[in-house]
Amino acid sequence: MQMIGQKTVKIDPSNPDTIPKFVDELPIPVVAKPKTFIRSKPYYEITMKECQHRFHKLMPTTTVWGYDGLYPGPTIKVNQNQIIYVKWKNQLPSKHLLPIDRTLHGSSGPPEVRTVTHLHGSNVAWESDGHPEAWFSRNFAQTGETFKRKIYQYTNRQKGATLWYHDHAIGITRLNVYAGLAGLYIIRDAIEKKLKLPKNQYDIPLIIQDKSFRTDGSLFYPENTDPPAAVNPSVQPFFNGNTMVVNGKLWPRLKVEPRKYRFRILNASNTNAYTLRLGDGRSFYQIATDGGLLTKPVELTTLPIEPAERSEIIVDFSKHKGKKLILQNTNDEGNMGLIMRFDVTLPLNQKDTSEIPTNLLPDDQPLEEKAADKIRLLTLDAKQDEYDRPIMMLDNRMWHDPVTEKPVIGDTEVWEIY
Repeated sequence: MQMIGQKTVKIDPSNPDTIPKFVDELPIPVVAKPKTFIRSKPYYEITMKECQHRFHKLMPTTTVWGYDGLYPGPTIKVNQNQIIYVKWKNQLPSKHLLPIDRTLHGSSGPPEVRTVTHLHGSNVAWESDGHPEAWFSRNFAQTGETFKRKIYQYTNRQKGATLWYHDHAIGITRLNVYAGLAGLYIIRDAIEKKLKLPKNQYDIPLIIQDKSFRTDGSLFYPENTDPPAAVNPSVQPFFNGNTMVVNGKLWPRLKVEPRKYRFRILNASNTNAYTLRLGDGRSFYQIATDGGLLTKPVELTTLPIEPAERSEIIVDFSKHKGKKLILQNTNDEGNMGLIMRFDVTLPLNQKDTSEIPTNLLPDDQPLEEKAADKIRLLTLDAKQDEYDRPIMMLDNRMWHDPVTEKPVIGDTEVWEIY
């Protein structure tokens, strides 16, 4: 039993209807700091640990896994072309928090807990890419067949963009990310710095995930499919939670000033896709996608965002002073139709000099299909395994089949995917 105002509320974490919304303030992930420098380049050590996390002030703490013992993990911020080194260290327990399906490729043998960090969206050499079979156990005692190095090098030779890092171990990626192994990685470039976009405390990340809980507040993840497969545990191909988590809090609120804000949105959910809407359909401006800034801002009233996708928007709260605007998910109703709330209740700290530029980048020269060096026709399909579960196929091939598509550096290709 918990008190909210003058009301006594009985919280059951397994029942989202009993969890009050817009109670917790939205936390902002901490920024990672280098441990030292290697040849004058920043060197980070980030350790995966089991820890306790409170998803809601009225719920008990929950055991999760976090980078540096934090959920979400610390945000790494770098400049374009700045080389950094990161040592991702596994200090997790030997037993997993969640049920492992041993029939999946790469999951049958020891060790039970394997990790490897992938920087999603990064232009990086393969040895530092976080390949699913480059996994390692606690203290690197055991490693996968493509493991090459303990310290990753990120060159950041790409446009400014919002990336994210997450676990990528083969067979258990979904479990490790759901347990908490995810964080943001932000690259800034000279073009972005010249624009008068909202910055500093007005540039805010929103990491969205769905979760489910047991009555005691522990994470719930299903052990089997519906209807059940003959083997247990068995992977559920499309798992959706029943609560919405933003930056580690259930249905949080953010107090904002009546001015423009930049939001870097990441859908870090396993399966759920969202269509975001602000309040009763107020417009906002999308300025970037996974690959960085768009050529021009796009005025929208809804924003679809798929798992692992990033999108950046600017919301102008200047005309909404005193109002409370709910960020909604129009793909669902009820609890899953609500994500968080913006309370335009803070006084304007200083004059808002930020802008929504007419142009963000020079116009790109369009690529013409007739100039392609090669056209590839590929199919995405699914078949069923021995337990009647779907197996995703690319050109009727699976992950462990030999590579068939080998583009040449410098070529322009068209890939038609059916």
